[in-house]
Formats: sequence, C-alpha cells, structure tokens
Amino acid sequence: MAGAAPPGLAPAAPAPPRATHRPRPAARPARPRITDLRLRDGARTARTASRTALRFPPGDLVVVSGLPGSGKSTLMRRVLPERDGRGAPVHRLDSQDTRARWERGRLRRLPYALYRPLVRAAHYGALRRAVRSGGSVVVHDCGTLAWVRRWLSRAARRDGRAVHLVLLDVPPEAALTGQRARGRRVSRYAFARHRRAVRRLLARAERSRLPAGFASAVLLDRPAAAALEHVTFG
Repeated sequence: MAGAAPPGLAPAAPAPPRATHRPRPAARPARPRITDLRLRDGARTARTASRTALRFPPGDLVVVSGLPGSGKSTLMRRVLPERDGRGAPVHRLDSQDTRARWERGRLRRLPYALYRPLVRAAHYGALRRAVRSGGSVVVHDCGTLAWVRRWLSRAARRDGRAVHLVLLDVPPEAALTGQRARGRRVSRYAFARHRRAVRRLLARAERSRLPAGFASAVLLDRPAAAALEHVTFG
C-alpha cells in the first residue's frame, strides 16, 4: 500500500517542540550583618555598652584582624572557649603561638627573618588541617594577606559554613605601644602596610562591603574588646 511503513517499523512520530529553559537569575548573596560596638559620639548606647559576648554558629570560621599590637592574640586567648556547643574542640590558630614554639626550639639563636617562611608554612598547614576538620575555627589575621581570607571563604562555602570578621579598630599609637609591651615590633615599612590593609577592611565593613563570602563583621575598639567576656559557638 502506498505510503505504508515497512513491516516491523512504525512511522516516526514528529519530534515534540524543544522546551526553552531560561536560566534562573543567580540569587543575590545576603547583605552582611555589621555589628559596630565602637564608641560613637563620645558615648556608647546601652545595647553596645552591655555587650559582653559574641555568638557564632558551631562549625563557622572567625577571622580576627587588626594592627600588630592591637590586642588580637590577647583577646583570642582570653575569650575563646575550648569547645563549641556540640562538644567539639574550637581551633584557635595564632601565628604568634607558632612563632613562639619555633623560637623555643633549635632555631632560637637565629634571626627570625631566616626561618620566617618555615613558621608561616607551619601556621598555614595547621590552619588548613583545622578548616578541613569541619570544626569551629578562630584564626589570627594580619590583615595584609587577602588571599588567606579568600581561601577561607571558598573553603567555607564549599562546606556550607560561614565566615565572620572580628575587626579591632585601634589607633596606630596604641598598637605601637602594644608592640613595645610584648617586646616585639614590626618594621616601619611593614607597619605602614598593615595600616593601609586594616584601613581598607574598616572602610569596607563600614559600608557593609565585606570580602566575598563573609556573613558578618563585628567592629571593636579597645574598650569594647575589654568588655567582651566570652565567645560561644552554638
């Protein structure tokens, strides 16, 4: 029969029209939450004056930044818990602790500049292990190494965690006094680099424009940092 299909073969059905899928617009990241506990107009509000604790979700990453001598290490030692709300260890990563361990070892008679790369490698190796553990992490940040914050942000996003910034806003003169008190000063060139880096971080935080991937920032001056009693995760 004319027009009949050969035996065993059915006529091909017309192909259905191809659906056109429009890509969904990318979701805009939530605006970072900024908590400014610094002195304003010569006084503190009742809310900021009574703020004695900071709370973060367990498993999140906290970056503590500020000028050398601003009190980052002191604050971390004083307020961080040993364990988070899940009972897991809170990892405190401070490059000054790593340096102190190396200075007590065989290299203590050598100038620090000679073994600084080894100290940094040990510090960032420990930080990488802490981040990969999935636990709560608090890291001392010198401010000048933006790649560290970018790496932490990528690692946190990959694991469904968040990164938070705690930024100490301390006058340069007070930071230099802090360096003298600890018996260790950075060079004028290095301190100038730190000042520029921290100034940029502060300006971005004040405009709610944190580094990519950061969920929140807490801005502290010296009195606000002294008023903090503890940090919790959970």
